Amino acid sequence: MTQIVTSLAEISERYDALFVDLWGCVHNGVHALPEAVAALQAYRKTGGKVVLVTNSPRPRAGVQKQLVQFGVPDDAWDTIATSGDSARAAMFRGVVGTKVYFIGYPGEQKFFEPIGVIKDPVEINMVPLDEAEGIVCTGPRDPMADPEVMRPEFLAAKTRGLKLLCANPDIVVDRGEVREWCAGALAQLYTEMGGESLYFGKPHPPIYDLARRRLAELGADVPDPGILAIGDGVLTDIAGAMGEDIDSLFISGGLAAAETKTSQQPDPDALEAYLTKEHSAPTYTIGFLR
Repeated sequence: MTQIVTSLAEISERYDALFVDLWGCVHNGVHALPEAVAALQAYRKTGGKVVLVTNSPRPRAGVQKQLVQFGVPDDAWDTIATSGDSARAAMFRGVVGTKVYFIGYPGEQKFFEPIGVIKDPVEINMVPLDEAEGIVCTGPRDPMADPEVMRPEFLAAKTRGLKLLCANPDIVVDRGEVREWCAGALAQLYTEMGGESLYFGKPHPPIYDLARRRLAELGADVPDPGILAIGDGVLTDIAGAMGEDIDSLFISGGLAAAETKTSQQPDPDALEAYLTKEHSAPTYTIGFLR
């Protein structure tokens, strides 16, 4: 059974590194969450390392720029691992071919810029669906539109046996008070229709491998028992931590605020019912990162 805690400091001395989710934990898609920022700054002052592990389809530099816009200061984190970078590495290895059909915001074309960790990358060309060898999806073209609008295109793609590379496994994300669809919702639909979707973000292993490499780049040799994963998604953050056999801190006031009846802290009975329903077992739970 999960242990409800009142602050990160209550448990943080047991860990040398944190793998921290962004949306719903450090910022809300509009601005930084001050208590979360203060908690991470205090943790880093003790010598701990903070790796921001995000299912954003953006490259690391794009996420860093976004953090500045949201008001998240540089001294609240050490490095960043993104689902986008993990997926880009796979794309440049040719996992969905060299001619790809792109689904996403027009502004996410930087996804196709080369990534340094891949030597001799394949050349990727964006083509119409009927010429494609595979699909690259960074998110819906309209995050407010029902994913079902993609069914006709997906039917054509599935018939041709195209694989879909999903750059962000999240189903939904909250931007302030507005809930938006993510690439994971489209990949889920494609899989339900009989297509094959490939995932590289949480809860899947590739992003955790990347996060550990980012941690090693800092000169930190931290074994898994010394890592705490923090996030508000039981299907991504907590499931990923469980799969990697690392401890986790569930932020109940994010995506599951209503289900866990979280105002400042979760209602214990509602929390237990929710975690049981989702077959989730975070090591700790807190209402909000603080």
